[in-house]
Amino acid sequence: MDTLSIMKALSNETRFKILEWLKEPEVHFETASQMPSGCDFAGGICVGSIAGKAGLAQSVISGYLVKMQKAGLLESMRYGQWTYYRRNETGIQKFKDDIGKDL
Repeated sequence: MDTLSIMKALSNETRFKILEWLKEPEVHFETASQMPSGCDFAGGICVGSIAGKAGLAQSVISGYLVKMQKAGLLESMRYGQWTYYRRNETGIQKFKDDIGKDL
């Protein structure tokens, strides 16, 4: 995980909002947007639902989510034809710790 790549990922307002929304997915997304019951990926939200809330094309949001995942902020799981994303709390905490040490 690279601190600079995380900061770049968070420098976009929509990506920052996505991370905020995924902190409380039950508040920001309908239940239908979340992983189907029986799947072991609690808090996962499908790309289409994130795109709908952001008001941007799904292709744009997919690119944003991949960038955030590569930075270590998100985790993903493919289920059928859909991809679900959730926060990587371990990666986020590590970033917060590193920032505290570096600055």
